[in-house]
Order: sequence, then C-alpha cells, then structure tokens
Amino acid sequence: MMDQPRRQYRRESEHSRKSSLIAATQALVAEGGPQAATVRAIAARAGVTPGLIRHYFRTKDDLTRAAYIALMDGMTDEGADALEGVGAMPEERLAAFVAAGLRPPVLDSAAVGLWAGYMHQVRNDPDLLQVHEAGYLRYRDALEALIAALPREASAAQLRAEAIACNALIDGLWVEGSLLTGSFAPGEIITIGLRSVGAILGVDLLAHSAMVSDTGKKLT
Repeated sequence: MMDQPRRQYRRESEHSRKSSLIAATQALVAEGGPQAATVRAIAARAGVTPGLIRHYFRTKDDLTRAAYIALMDGMTDEGADALEGVGAMPEERLAAFVAAGLRPPVLDSAAVGLWAGYMHQVRNDPDLLQVHEAGYLRYRDALEALIAALPREASAAQLRAEAIACNALIDGLWVEGSLLTGSFAPGEIITIGLRSVGAILGVDLLAHSAMVSDTGKKLT
C-alpha cells in the first residue's frame, strides 16, 4: 500500500524537473540565442547539477529541441483548449481558435524572443528544421480542419491555401502584438485577427465570437 504513492511522487518529481530544464533552456535561448543555452548555464538556471541534464536528455541538442517543441506545441494546445469552451457551430469554433493565438499566454514577448532565437539555427540544423516544420504543420492542419468545417463549398486546394494565408496572418499579428503591447488597445489584436481571417474566408467571425477582450468587454 505504501509503494504506490511513492512511485507516483517520483513520477511527478521527474516531470517537474524535466519541465524546469525545458523552461530554463527557453529562458536562455530567448535572452541570448541557442548559443547561450550551455549545459552549465541551463543547470545553473534550473538549480540542478549539469550531470542531471544527461539523466533526462541524451544530448544538449535534444534538450534545446524539446524546448522548441514545447513552444510550438504550446501555441496549438492553447487553441485546442479554447475549443472545449465553445459549442458545435463551425464559425464559433474557428473564432475561438484564432483568438486563442492572439491573447496571453500565447501573446507574449518572451515567446517571440524564444522563437526568434531559434530562427537562424533552424536554417542550419536539419533536425531542428524538422521540429519547426512539424510544429508549423500541426497548427496549420488544425486551422485547416476548422476552416473545412465552415458551411460553404471549397476545394482541397482552396482550403490549403486559405489555411496557409490565415496562419501567416495570425503569425504576423502574434509577433507585433507580443512585442508592441503599448501600441494596441485591449482586445484590438484579437478583433483585427478575427476580422482579417473572416475576410479571407468570406465569413463574419466577429458575429459568431463569444470571445472577450482583456478588459472583459465583448468584442464588437
């Protein structure tokens, strides 16, 4: 009877330590690029010994890739989580997914810094490029599925093109909204995103949106 709780506690502890190593790596990459995330620096930031890193990650490159995966997947996961709070109407679900990518915690200057810190390395590291592509496609495919559910006629080629365009639009607003927080009114980035994605698709996403701005007022 006593063994099971102890095993559960170790699993939680190991998950927490692994998460702390990923968080430390993300912070260092955001501050100084991938080259700043040395094993010694990561260990110091996480408050562990350098040897402990090898217990969870085979190489430092494995850890830096895990940190990038966590960033990319976190954005898609926020959108997926937002769908749990809405109904079955396709327009409402798409609006919730788009809005989730344009508000905190996704809208975050540190996240943009982390993403930018990886961009140069992505071009020169085939493994990291593969990670980047997988994260990009996971978000784009989720977006395309929501677009495909809209009540209108669209070919597979059109859906793909629309998903690419909407993804690029959301990415651009994410960067500017995260970095220039004082340049936009509360909820403005979400409103622009919903209107612009709706314009690409020929639907009024704002009319179907139950999302609210940072002030708690309904978007108009």
